[in-house]
Amino acid sequence: MNELALFNRLFNGGDFFMKPFEAAAVPSVDVKENKDSYVLDMDLPGKTENDVELSLKDDVLTIASRKEEVREEKSDGAGADKGTWLIRERRSSGFTRRFSLPQDVNADAVNATFKNGVLTVVMPRKPVAEPKKIAITVA
Repeated sequence: MNELALFNRLFNGGDFFMKPFEAAAVPSVDVKENKDSYVLDMDLPGKTENDVELSLKDDVLTIASRKEEVREEKSDGAGADKGTWLIRERRSSGFTRRFSLPQDVNADAVNATFKNGVLTVVMPRKPVAEPKKIAITVA
């Protein structure tokens, strides 16, 4: 298999069944195949490298992020109106994306960088073993 097999959204953490505004929060990726590597780019505006977790297990690359709401109660002085929320949709956000990697990925050499809101994961390829020809001897 020479292509990076991406899990279909139907099977990717169940986001097929998410509400439309929730599914839009799952970042899209671009994956490019080079002669000696695969390169995955994911736009993550407003996030930093500390907001993202990557893991690789059993040829599955997982990229996840979870951001919880930070509640700050500030007082503008005695009797000041703190305000009342009318709509509050930004309480927490998160996503998980999983990618099934081809057999020719060198898992020990995978590396990631984060610059200007873009996560780049480089997955070097290892040579695929050619089939070994076995000689048949007459008994």
